[in-house]
Amino acid sequence: MSHRVIVLLAAMLLGLAGCQSVPQGNPDDGWNSATLGDGGTPEFYSYSGALPDDPGLLLRQEELGERQSIPGAARNLRLLYSSTDGLDGQGIVAVSGALFLPEGEPPEGGWPLMAWTHGTVGIADICAPSWDGRQQQDMDYLAFWLGQGFAVVASDYQGLGTPGTHPYLATRPEAYSNLDAVRAVRSAGFPVADKVVLIGQSQGAGAAVATASYASSYAPEIDIRGVVATGVPYFSPEGLVALNESRPPDQPDPLLGYNFLAMTLAEQIVPGFVMREHIAEDAWPIARLVTDTCYKDIKARVEAEGLTYNRAFNQPVTDVLSAAFGQMGFPDLAIRAPIFLGTGGRDRDTPARMQAAFMRDACTAGSTVEAHLYPELDHRQVVPGSTGDSLPFVQAAFGGQKIEGNCQAPPFAD
Repeated sequence: MSHRVIVLLAAMLLGLAGCQSVPQGNPDDGWNSATLGDGGTPEFYSYSGALPDDPGLLLRQEELGERQSIPGAARNLRLLYSSTDGLDGQGIVAVSGALFLPEGEPPEGGWPLMAWTHGTVGIADICAPSWDGRQQQDMDYLAFWLGQGFAVVASDYQGLGTPGTHPYLATRPEAYSNLDAVRAVRSAGFPVADKVVLIGQSQGAGAAVATASYASSYAPEIDIRGVVATGVPYFSPEGLVALNESRPPDQPDPLLGYNFLAMTLAEQIVPGFVMREHIAEDAWPIARLVTDTCYKDIKARVEAEGLTYNRAFNQPVTDVLSAAFGQMGFPDLAIRAPIFLGTGGRDRDTPARMQAAFMRDACTAGSTVEAHLYPELDHRQVVPGSTGDSLPFVQAAFGGQKIEGNCQAPPFAD
């Protein structure tokens, strides 16, 4: 197995792990894997009182500022709520997020609820969307759904905005954060319906699938009607080959920032793993930006430096990381709610072959998948570019109509 494939396995597969937190040290002063990225957000995000024993309870709320608000929303609220620590599955932590309500009078039973699961922003608290705001495309996308009469709840995920390192790409913390956000807005008396559709892109697409997968055991009372996933990451052997082939090791790769972020999770869960030991000296000033810099700026720095995989890493990740591979991914691909899968044919972040593997395995497990391939769209463009198909899917899901899917005739080339 090549140097780069091992790095990809460690950095990306471990990004899906969900096991016991194991804080590690690092040669650099001030580096603590349990508190990476902490700080920079206001007092709202740090809950000083005793946390409740139960997850899914609203702790506080306040109006969002203009920077974080969605145009056209009647209410834009920042939320802090209780959730189960998804790394070890025990204890209660505070998680932040936002709630956006449409204009007008809610229908009988409340606004149908969409749980938006965001893509990669980084692990620093200042990158939390409820504080940093959202890229324009996401603002427009959420405004589209609000305009269709859906309320939107959006978790920041555990450790983003709030104390503790965000366990980047770990599926169980994402799922618990999302499910408890739904519980919190429902239990707090907001005018939202019992039905919910999960909708996400990139990291958020994996989070949406994971949320539906964990729901039956963690929050069976939540009525999930569907999942909309665009650019879903799926780290099967076939998916990793596709990812490997799309990112040559000796050419500048703007996507290296994903690996630096995911390696911070490896430090949390793998005893003895030290990220710094595997990163080359001239790449470390860029890699350590994860502590206080958002992903978009890390990506820009990687591009400016022309960083390659071969330059970034000075040794492969050791075999000890294989112990964490069994903790990755989705607990069950037999998902009760139908899945809309939107794939860009020009996606390099999560290549079409990776998403085709997800569809194949989900269909084999018994899930209903309605997949759409958009040959001319990339990882980001597929989000707004798929709404012509995802809107009727969502409307049918909320309406209780049977969705057949296309497992027997997938749109992907062999």
